[in-house]
Amino acid sequence: MNTWVRGRRSEHSLGAEREHFDKQQLSSISKAINSTETPVKEKHARRIILGTHREKGAYTFWSYSLGFPLAGSSILSWKFCHVLHKVLRDGHRNVLQDCMRHHGSLVEVGKMWAHLHDKYGQLVGLYTKLLCTKMEFHTKHHTIPPNLEITDEDLERAAGSDINNVFQLTVEVFDYMDGELRLADTVIRQLNTSIAISSLTSGQCRLSPLVQVIQDSSQLYHFTVKLLFKLHACLPADTLQGHRDRFHDQFHKLKSFFNKARDMIYFKRLIQIPRLPDTPPNFLHAASLAKHKKLVVVMADQDEQVDDDDDDPEPLIDVESSPAPVAQAPQPSVDIFDQAFGPPNGAFDDRDLQIDSLKRDLELLRAELERVKAEAQHYITQLKSQINSLEAELEEQRLQKQRALLENEQLRMELEATRRRNAEHEGLQSTFLEAEKRSQASEQRYNMLKDKHTELVASHAELLRRSADTMKMLSTTQQTQDEVERTKQQLSFEIDRIRQEADMKMEEQKFEMEKLRRELEEKRTEMMRINSTLQTSEQASVQMNSSMSALQAEKERLMRSVSEREAELSSLRQSSQLQQSSLQQERDKSSRELGELQTKLQQKTTQEEQLKQKLLEEQFALLQGTVTEAENIIQDAVAKIDDPLHIRCTSSPDYLISRAEAALSSIENMKKGHADYIRNMNDAGGLLRALTQFSHLAADTIVNGSATAHMAPTDHADRLTDNCRGCATQSLQYLKDLKTKVSLQKADPAAVRLIIQKILHLGQELRPKGMDVRQDELGDMVDKEMASTSAAIEEAVRRIDEMMNQARKDTSGVKLEVNERILNSCTDLMKAIRMLVVASTDLQKEIVEGGRGAASIKEFYARNSRWTEGLISAAKAVGWGATELVDSADKVVLHTGKYEELIVCSHEIAASTAQLVAASKVKADRSSKRLATLQQASRCVNEMAANVVASTRTGKENLAEKDTMDFSGMSLIKLKKEEMESQVKVLELQSLLENERLRLGELRKKHYEVVGVPLDKVAEGNGLAPILAPTLAPTLAPNLAQNLAPNLAPGSPKLSKPVIMRKPALAQKPSVPSKNVFK
Repeated sequence: MNTWVRGRRSEHSLGAEREHFDKQQLSSISKAINSTETPVKEKHARRIILGTHREKGAYTFWSYSLGFPLAGSSILSWKFCHVLHKVLRDGHRNVLQDCMRHHGSLVEVGKMWAHLHDKYGQLVGLYTKLLCTKMEFHTKHHTIPPNLEITDEDLERAAGSDINNVFQLTVEVFDYMDGELRLADTVIRQLNTSIAISSLTSGQCRLSPLVQVIQDSSQLYHFTVKLLFKLHACLPADTLQGHRDRFHDQFHKLKSFFNKARDMIYFKRLIQIPRLPDTPPNFLHAASLAKHKKLVVVMADQDEQVDDDDDDPEPLIDVESSPAPVAQAPQPSVDIFDQAFGPPNGAFDDRDLQIDSLKRDLELLRAELERVKAEAQHYITQLKSQINSLEAELEEQRLQKQRALLENEQLRMELEATRRRNAEHEGLQSTFLEAEKRSQASEQRYNMLKDKHTELVASHAELLRRSADTMKMLSTTQQTQDEVERTKQQLSFEIDRIRQEADMKMEEQKFEMEKLRRELEEKRTEMMRINSTLQTSEQASVQMNSSMSALQAEKERLMRSVSEREAELSSLRQSSQLQQSSLQQERDKSSRELGELQTKLQQKTTQEEQLKQKLLEEQFALLQGTVTEAENIIQDAVAKIDDPLHIRCTSSPDYLISRAEAALSSIENMKKGHADYIRNMNDAGGLLRALTQFSHLAADTIVNGSATAHMAPTDHADRLTDNCRGCATQSLQYLKDLKTKVSLQKADPAAVRLIIQKILHLGQELRPKGMDVRQDELGDMVDKEMASTSAAIEEAVRRIDEMMNQARKDTSGVKLEVNERILNSCTDLMKAIRMLVVASTDLQKEIVEGGRGAASIKEFYARNSRWTEGLISAAKAVGWGATELVDSADKVVLHTGKYEELIVCSHEIAASTAQLVAASKVKADRSSKRLATLQQASRCVNEMAANVVASTRTGKENLAEKDTMDFSGMSLIKLKKEEMESQVKVLELQSLLENERLRLGELRKKHYEVVGVPLDKVAEGNGLAPILAPTLAPTLAPNLAQNLAPNLAPGSPKLSKPVIMRKPALAQKPSVPSKNVFK
């Protein structure tokens, strides 16, 4: 029973504690989030954050926050976003999961306020979007905490080793940073950055969330730099050009935001804003990573004053008020227990009081523990800020250490160079000392020679001759000494050759010493022989005495020569000292010259840099001049659109299409030249050439588009004129972007390409109606029509043979002779036409093979569509004419037709073959043999057609019954009456003739309209009349053709003979009759 009571008391205590916690959280949330335009107080936000740590989540926060009317007040929504941002950054780690459950409602609130024209509403829309981005980012990358405080090693682990994941993480960090900067820029743009505004509560209400934005953006900047350096270490620089551009844009925005915030008094008492470097890091140079410093944000210590309407700061558990209900609550419980069971042992249990006191102590300890935790958290924050500052100092020390190492390396290299120069100097000095030692050795050898010469003085008289030889050897030695002296004089010029020459002289002197030793031994032998000779001959002694006196004199002379040699040696020593001093002077002079050369080299390098800069400026100046000239060309083309004199100018859709296609190809060349110039700004030649070509082709497109609009329907004309003006506007805008270095990188001709494509589409819509055949089908149609024409001719020959056989069976006499003559002339005509078709086919193959180049046959036909359709039309006309001729001949033989029909069909075949020859001749080479063959076949066809006409007329005359006119029995009155009736018939026939002429003229006009070209355009020289006139003229009777000639266009040829089509000019290509003219 006691256990049950204690459990009830414990539950009651926990319930009271929970109730007090909920009450305190509700109070803090309601005071932090309200519609008053004041900043959120730090103590209220801190209590909410501590509450999330206590309950290990944000359930209580969201349960109360969902009751706020966020859709009714923009200020309330703004402060809610601020508190939520703080809770996400500093709250418990489970807060992120609780917030993601309400992600959808947060998005809806942001969308609602973003569509309203309210200043705080726009801010709420941006803030909710930032918070959603923050939650999505940290949910996906759970290793990165919401406060973004993570070490570089943890960032490396979060990015991973897969370069695709690093690339994607960098893009997400960019999006994260864009949200932060967009919010900061909008807040500062709405406020005046003066001191007065930042000191007002309304301004502080907007500025207070930027403290968290500064904390987030400083960490995101560090993440971006680290990730971009990692990407540049694994991917080529061109692939990451977009990342670098986006980073530079964010860098300048972040630097501007930090500078503006640093000038506001409001932020000076809250946060220490770091400073960004003057220039963004160079990601193309890996060593620039060592210069990067991590931005450290330090929060200032602030003690907020308690407002009058606010309650006193209290711990999360009210230790003063909570024991009261706990102490009072057991009393009724004790009374009920006593009433039911009675007090144990007849007295009240003291353990209950002890439990209550222990609970109070426990509550006090909990409150103390919470205060200790809060202070510890505060100290941890301060220590983290100190750690960040120490890390920044450590990073700076590392940079200084790296700089010192670089300087030490440079000094070490300079020391090594100095040592090498000293070693060279010591080598020169050692060489000089060796030379001096060699000169001393030579002097010692000379002394030895002098002693040996003294010994020879006591020799025999015959030794004089030997002594003379010795003098010669001494003179040789003297010459050697002179050579040594000259060698010493040349030491300053040939220091590197002294060693070799000295070695050579040592060998020579050793050789001479050996030679002298041998001669000395020989002299000793001779002395012994002379002594024996002295003992045997007294006369020799007398002579010896005289020789001794001579030798004494020679000795004195040698002594004088020795003293002279010593003087020469002393002068040699002096000269060597002078040479040493001159060497030292040369050394000093060379060092000075080296310094001067280094100075000149630096000046040369500076001049070269200046020349490079001047070259860049000249290239850019050339580009600006070219762009200005291109603008003038396009502006001149636009001016022609509204020029009254230009209204009379016309152009064909085909020529407009050719100009538009050329302009599109020039845009590709211009885009390539622009990319080449961006990569190497020392050479702008490709871009200048492409710009020149583009400006002329764009101007041609605009002018010809306007000229084509003059002939087009109203709707197409208006659209074509508007597109021409739009082309000029977009072209001028693109050229304007090329004129400044700031916009040069971002210049893009995509808009120009799009509008020229629209002009091309309109030109294709304006092409004649006969152009409904697909371009890729033209080649097949040519072959089919030529084959069908050949088949029609073969069928005509077969039918003529059948008619010949049938006529021989059914007729005889004159009729048989007339029929045979007509059918034979028709057979000859068919043979001539077949030869013409074969010659035309051969010439056509030659034209295609000679003109298609690397393209296929179908591509050649598609590229020359007008010529191809003319060829198809001519082949159809020939086949149709052959069929009609056979039908007319059949009718004449069967006496159901007219001879005139046969004559007209002959003229039609002649005209059709002339059209086929003209269509083939347009593309043919004038010197082609196959062209001559085709022309010969055409003349043969004309002759055979004339034979058909002649045989037909002769046959008609032979078969015609001529009645003799006998007027002898008529009276005068009757003759007069017959004359008047004859005149009436003549007048009636003349009237019928005039009416038929008018009808034929109308048919001619209708024919031109069906073709697709107005009749008044035939006279403009576009090549239509030479093709159509031969087709239409032979269909008329010969006597009517001349009378109907005025109804044709002025440029039409005579109808009696087909005219060869002339080659059209480039500006106006000939229109070809449609494929359905002959049916």
